[in-house]
Amino acid sequence: MKIETVSILGCGWLGFPLAERLLDSGYVVKGSTTSKEKLPIFWKRGIKPYELRLTPTPEGDDLADFLDTDALIINIPPKAGQQGDVFHPQQIRAVADALRQTGAKIPYILYVSSTSIYPDLNRMVVEDDVMTPNQSLSPAFVEAEQTVLGLGHSTVLRFGGLLGYNRIPGRYVAGKQGLTTGSVPVNYIHRDDGIQIITAFLNNPQPGQIFNVVAPEHPTREAVYRQNCADFGYETPTFAEPSEPAPYKIVSPEKLIKTIGYPFQYADPLAFYYTP
Repeated sequence: MKIETVSILGCGWLGFPLAERLLDSGYVVKGSTTSKEKLPIFWKRGIKPYELRLTPTPEGDDLADFLDTDALIINIPPKAGQQGDVFHPQQIRAVADALRQTGAKIPYILYVSSTSIYPDLNRMVVEDDVMTPNQSLSPAFVEAEQTVLGLGHSTVLRFGGLLGYNRIPGRYVAGKQGLTTGSVPVNYIHRDDGIQIITAFLNNPQPGQIFNVVAPEHPTREAVYRQNCADFGYETPTFAEPSEPAPYKIVSPEKLIKTIGYPFQYADPLAFYYTP
């Protein structure tokens, strides 16, 4: 299977630089946005733009043309938001329905999911720990994954907290008092690594599989916050011992590393690259 054209459903903070990387690698890239103002920016960069919304059914530009592609990357943040937990799975089912209605035969689909589907089990967690909705605190998101996997020729990537560049965790807690989750290990991934990993799967598809996409090192939140504050001059928050140990999970990327042999550029969240 030779992938030449890639459609990215959701060209935002991750999707737009991913599109740029794919263009630079020789792919033809189609990208969707919910913002009409971004369309000229896409054109200027060489991305064929589509104004599309999932409300949860698709609305906007020519969906059939957008879905005429060799690979579809579904990159819609799986957040409950004001619409409730079921809204995101409804969006994904609407995409699946659109694929069937348009008759699109996409050779490969990548779905960007989230490690938030794992409960805090106070141990290392792997992909097999959550394979069905009843194993997750976010069963609706597992249903969304299953919908994508049910399309065939698809891979689910469970991303940890996406950071790097202007997303600096210490900025969000600067000056706060009495934080009680400082001992919790982080499950972060730098955006540059996330883009490289998605590209690696386009070059080496793994259909029918689920992978965690997180940096292999897991320092504590306190260590990360203190490092950020020291590096960028934010007011360091204070930390307090909780009345009970804070629950946690350590998300393992071992399956990813063993399967595609990816060498992380930023293996340690304490060494992430930022541009404040």
